Amino acid sequence: MQFEINTEFLEQVHDAIQRNDIRFLSELTHDLFPADIAEILNRLELDDAKKLYNFLEEEVASEVLVELDEDVREKILESLSSKEIAEKLIDNLQSDEAADVIAELPDEKQDEVLSHIEDEEQASDIVDLMNYDKNTAGGLMQKELVAVNANKTMLECVRELRKHADHIEDVYAVYVVDDDEKLLGVIPIKMVLTNSLRSRISDVYDKDIISVRTSMPAEEVAGIMEKYDLIYVPVVDGLGKLVGRITIDDVVDVIKEEAEKDIQMMSGITEDVEHSDKVWMLSRSRIPWLLVGLVGGIFGSQVIEEYEGQIRIHPEMAFFMPLIAAMGGNAGVQSSAIVVQGIANKTLMAEGILRKLGKEFTVGLLNGMICAVLILGYNLFFSDSMALSITVSVALLSVIVFATLFGTFVP
Repeated sequence: MQFEINTEFLEQVHDAIQRNDIRFLSELTHDLFPADIAEILNRLELDDAKKLYNFLEEEVASEVLVELDEDVREKILESLSSKEIAEKLIDNLQSDEAADVIAELPDEKQDEVLSHIEDEEQASDIVDLMNYDKNTAGGLMQKELVAVNANKTMLECVRELRKHADHIEDVYAVYVVDDDEKLLGVIPIKMVLTNSLRSRISDVYDKDIISVRTSMPAEEVAGIMEKYDLIYVPVVDGLGKLVGRITIDDVVDVIKEEAEKDIQMMSGITEDVEHSDKVWMLSRSRIPWLLVGLVGGIFGSQVIEEYEGQIRIHPEMAFFMPLIAAMGGNAGVQSSAIVVQGIANKTLMAEGILRKLGKEFTVGLLNGMICAVLILGYNLFFSDSMALSITVSVALLSVIVFATLFGTFVP
């Protein structure tokens, strides 16, 4: 069911919560996807969000939890006991999601939640994942996967699949390992379905497989999956042993975060911030480039003061100062946006910085000449001073070229 969350709908939900309208809330949560329920909770008042969340069934509640905004999830987790988090939520989550949720808790509560997890293997997997940097493949991966020894038969492979079917969310392939648990290859589900059950794994598995190390940065993992159109990738440790897998849904958030960082960088924001961050954090991320702009403005004002006498003699020059400043700003923003994009997708390093500067200089020169000719034509038509016309055109050309180079160099 797809729907639009508007003010009227949120008021209906609020009224239903206040009236404790079980029927309405049951129908609402039954018909919606967890992501839709999470969106409703994100937009409700905190008290209403907590009441609606407590109304959810355990399995749905766990799926909704990982879809919530971080600040809302934090408040909801604060309202739950360690035992409730372990038994109602963690037991219904994949290992990577469970590790992420527990990592957001205070240290003392983390230990309490882990102590309430009855499945020792699950608790061990979660602790193992929490030891990895969240921005690496180890921090992204999940432990749930299906692996078979290369010496097994396809029938045993099918049995292994059925054995793990209940607690693995999505199975795209079966991984093939040797006696030391080292990754050898993969058997896609299609191959499992089409091969004889008597076939030996060693005779049919695909040896041409792309894997990543636990230490690989998450951004690089996303780049590999994008480059090779992968929906899953196995993760190995330093010895080549299979330790987990990463699926496409695990890297979607990474891609989104990287895109947000690129946008923030293009906007002159120096840190990774979110709308829910504190005022001081938001201010600190923006002030560096504002200070750079302030210094540039002071320098510009000093130049204007130096030539105040000339401006008094030719006040018409002041008419074009806002235009020249605006054109320079636009040229700088355009070039910096292109450079930030190149940094993000790694194409800038392949092209070479000096070559990029030369290319942007040529672009700035060409654009500056076009704009200078246009403003020269305008001034010749509306102004009687040839000197003013040429001065404004040369100034505009110089500013566009300089701003283009500066906008390229600084990022």
